[in-house]
Amino acid sequence: MSFRPQTGSRRNAAKQFSKSTHEKKAKEKKQRSGGKYVEETAEISAKEVVEKTLITLSKLGTQIFALSPFSQYFDDWLVSLNQVVSEFESNPTIQVDEQFVKERSQIFLDVEGILAEKRLQESNISEEAKQLAEINHLIVEIDKEYAEKTRERSFKRNADVQRLSTNIRELEETEATQREIKFGFFQLRAKRKATEQLLQTQQELKSTKNELQVTLESFTAEQEKMHDDYEKRKQQLIEKSDSLHKELEKLETDLSTNPRQEATKALANAINAYVQRTPVAPQNR
Repeated sequence: MSFRPQTGSRRNAAKQFSKSTHEKKAKEKKQRSGGKYVEETAEISAKEVVEKTLITLSKLGTQIFALSPFSQYFDDWLVSLNQVVSEFESNPTIQVDEQFVKERSQIFLDVEGILAEKRLQESNISEEAKQLAEINHLIVEIDKEYAEKTRERSFKRNADVQRLSTNIRELEETEATQREIKFGFFQLRAKRKATEQLLQTQQELKSTKNELQVTLESFTAEQEKMHDDYEKRKQQLIEKSDSLHKELEKLETDLSTNPRQEATKALANAINAYVQRTPVAPQNR
């Protein structure tokens, strides 16, 4: 039997060893490269999460509710806000700290309290509208009452003035007639009686004129007092009406816009502060 050197086997073994070493190095390089990729992917993903959350918060902050009562949209808005923050916190690339949780909780408490107050204000809209209608009705009624009383008093004054004026005119004519009566010496008794009648007529005339003056002055004073009372009552009702109008106008405006925008800005600031104090950690795989 002849001996053959096993050169082929040695070459195959060397080749296999070289291949194994190459594959091992390639694998190690790939693993190192993969680790770096995972780190970069996690970092980019965290930034994207933050940017997406901030954009969504901005949209929620500027959201406009269409129709009153605006409180009908509050619950859905709060649900959306809570969902945005929950998605941010639950993302694997985000590990919120205690400070962020505390700030976020306080922001939600504040905005929920404000919206609850706005909801209560809007719940009073029907009652305030009813009060406004009643006040407007009262204003119409006191206008009507004042006009009727003024008309009645004017009729009475005119009737009294006409009656007294007629009496005065008749007394003045009587006085003039009595002054023109001439009596002889032998008619002394008749003259004395005529003089007494003249004095009585003059007294009645004076009294009637005084009554006319008092009637006119009393009417003016009472009319002024009635007018002052009317104006005072009406002014009070008008002021109350204006106040209710303003309240109702407020309810026709979405007063939750600023509080909602402030809440989303506060959350955005809390997220930015969290990012500043907490470096993004690589995601382990």
